[in-house]
Amino acid sequence: MLRKWNFELQLDEKSDKAIYLQIADAIIKDIHSGRLKPGDALPGSRNLAQLLKVNRNTVVEALNVLLVEGWLISKERQGTFVADALPDFKTAKKSNLVTTVIKDTANRHYHIQFDDGHPDSKIAPVTELARAYRQIFNQKARWQMMGYGNELGDLEFRKAIVQMLNHQRGMQVDKQSICITRGSQMAMYLTAQCLFTKGDYVLIENPGYKPAWKAFENAGATLLPVSLDKDGLVIDEVIAYLKSGKKIKAIYVTPHRQYPTTVTLSLKRRLELIKLSNKYGFTIIEDDYDNEFHFGYRPVFPLSSFIELKNYVYIGTMSKVVAPALRIGYLVSNDGALIEKAGNLRKIIDVQGDSIMEQAVLQLVKDGTIKRHIKKATNHYKVKRDFMTTLLNKHIRNKATYVIPEGGLAFWIAPNKQMDWLQVSEKLKNKGIKIITPDTYSFNETINGIRLGYGSLSEKDLEDGIIVLAKML
Repeated sequence: MLRKWNFELQLDEKSDKAIYLQIADAIIKDIHSGRLKPGDALPGSRNLAQLLKVNRNTVVEALNVLLVEGWLISKERQGTFVADALPDFKTAKKSNLVTTVIKDTANRHYHIQFDDGHPDSKIAPVTELARAYRQIFNQKARWQMMGYGNELGDLEFRKAIVQMLNHQRGMQVDKQSICITRGSQMAMYLTAQCLFTKGDYVLIENPGYKPAWKAFENAGATLLPVSLDKDGLVIDEVIAYLKSGKKIKAIYVTPHRQYPTTVTLSLKRRLELIKLSNKYGFTIIEDDYDNEFHFGYRPVFPLSSFIELKNYVYIGTMSKVVAPALRIGYLVSNDGALIEKAGNLRKIIDVQGDSIMEQAVLQLVKDGTIKRHIKKATNHYKVKRDFMTTLLNKHIRNKATYVIPEGGLAFWIAPNKQMDWLQVSEKLKNKGIKIITPDTYSFNETINGIRLGYGSLSEKDLEDGIIVLAKML
């Protein structure tokens, strides 16, 4: 039976304790005082959220904590009730059960998650993709698609990617120069296994993309970090490594909006890097992970589009364009032997790609869906970029430096003072906010900066998250 219960609680947004934990502790206090008795029904989460003037998800998380600890029970189609058999309050207080729950990061729920630049899945062309799948399976010759295909990927799909690279990114490649993969990380793995042997060295950007580093190390290569400045990779450090006598087999770069700092490698340094590659014979592994969404006049062409570059591997992805859940990547190289090796290795570990998915996406390319979606998404993300800029200018301008990116889905924030990012992260977690700490993309010493993705978050979540973060800088 629902009894009248006046829940009186003053929420403290400045407290280190997350709002949902404040609510949970207040309910425990009312149970302990006898204001809430075993068997009493609680108001629904929606009503409770309106009463407390908080997001309903905050209330749901508070109730989940109490359900886990045994203070409440849930009855199907009836509601949430105070448990008949309550935990011992003194024992619960002594063992700090709430703290135990929130420290279980595997099960922790965050209201706001700043990723490193994920797309907004809500605007993905899911309906069009589903239609393409249906049309493919309705084809008279659909049985032909159920057999094994080419380890380099569906031929027509490869031709479409080649056409896109040649026409939109200034490259000069053909269908024999490309291998389709299940996401860019597979492309990275195949490249590493086909290129490196034990004793090789690979230059990497610092800060940079650790999943690529792990792929290189797994293949036997040793990492050598190169610093970055406002113009991108510091070429003088590259030259110093080349003159050191070490066997430099390759350099891994993200020259178009570098990961994680978003800086673009200047034209002068691009040309210098190409000359060094040709002179010393090392391969440039170019990860163009963030090419599509550009807000300026046009994106910068890849290093791999320079016809004078002799040794390159170009890695790209379509996952951000179509949908993150669809793992479509590709590697391109002017080294035919490397592509052949990649295809043979691919055949060992995966036999072939998802030819049906490739044909579905190909259909979206041919009917113009992909082109329309990129145009729509670019406008969508530009609005979000501008909103994020407004928030940073309002709350963080005097506390950190940042450059407004000309594209992509993330900002790089460098605080004016040295931060203990693990401590900041814990404080944010206690408020239901998750960030990616800079040790995730630092080589040895942690860099004092943070990458904040904005593409997948709502304007409200962006604002709430930036306000809380600003107070800690």
